[in-house]
Formats: sequence, structure tokens, C-alpha cells
Amino acid sequence: MAYNQQSFDQKISHGKKYFEWLKSAIDAVDISALAKTIEMIEQAFLDWKKIFIAWNWWSAATASHIASDFQKTTLWKTPQDKTLLYKFKTISLSDNIPVMTAWGNDEWYKYIFSEQLKVLADSWDLLIVITGSGNSENIVHLVEEAKKIWVTTIWFLWFSWWKVKGILDHNVLVASDNYWFIEDIHMIFDHLIVSYFKQNIE
Repeated sequence: MAYNQQSFDQKISHGKKYFEWLKSAIDAVDISALAKTIEMIEQAFLDWKKIFIAWNWWSAATASHIASDFQKTTLWKTPQDKTLLYKFKTISLSDNIPVMTAWGNDEWYKYIFSEQLKVLADSWDLLIVITGSGNSENIVHLVEEAKKIWVTTIWFLWFSWWKVKGILDHNVLVASDNYWFIEDIHMIFDHLIVSYFKQNIE
């Protein structure tokens, strides 16, 4: 393929614009809301509570990433003895494909997360919901069931989320309607939170 300076310059321009747009979305994040999120996760950790994570759409992989970061990355590289309470008991509700598809096939898609939570959760466990609109039926139903069994909810949100305004306990909002920036920033939330505990867990 022949080298084209104009095409290369367009790629550079696109890269610069993407980072500028992403930075503006990052700058709009409420840091105090993130600090409150860390406090809530820390309390669940100290109380030896489970932390559940659910995420809709193709980015359900991010829920798995966060769960693995909480379980492993917070510990640096050294395995811990079970008697040491340095572990986050974290479960991604997006990981059990057989259970999700069984509920989706036999009953209704809205049950794919809520029925898992009802089996696994205890009172005052913590649920982190990472979603776009917050209006998806399976997400709304999940949080409605969480409230019934006294599970606290944290939301990473963006866009329009009017259906869940009355049932969430805490939220961090990404003020953007661009999927790419939102997903980028949600992963930044993960790494920011995990890096805090990695540095301060002792």
C-alpha cells in the first residue's frame, strides 16, 4: 500500500480529537461520587460482604474484568493465606452463561441477573450495576429484587436513567452519550478503585 501523507495526517487528527473528547468527559466526572463509591466498597470489604457486578450488552466483559481485578489485582502478586481478610469476595453476574440462557429461554430475559442474585446474595451485600440508560428490564428487575433482600446498590451510569432514580443507593454519572467514551471511563473507574485498594489495603 502506497504511503499517503494526507491519510496519515487524518489518522493523527482523529487520535488527537478522540483523546480531547475523552478528556472532556473525564473532567466532568464527580470525584466525590467516586470517593463515596470507594468508601462503600471498603465497608463491604471490612464487613466481609460479597460484591456482585452486573453489566448489560457486549461490555459484560467489563464486569468480568472488574471482578477479576477485585479478586486478584488488589493482592499484588502474592497469594494470601485464607486467615488473612485481604480478599474481595467478588462475583460477576455476567459470567454464568448457562444460568443466564436458561432463565432467558425458559422464562424471560429480565430474570438473567435477578435470579442469580437471589440465590447467592445475603443482606447488606453490595451490587455494582454498570449500565447505559439504566432502563433495561433485566437491570431494573435486578435492582428491584436487590432492594427486597437488602442488597446495597451502586450504579455507574450515563445517558437517560429515569426508571431507576427512585431505587438506587448511590451513583457515579458519566456525562456523555458516546458509547466508546463511556466504556473507556468505566474501565478507568475500575482501575482507579482497584489501584486505591492495592496501595491501601493493609
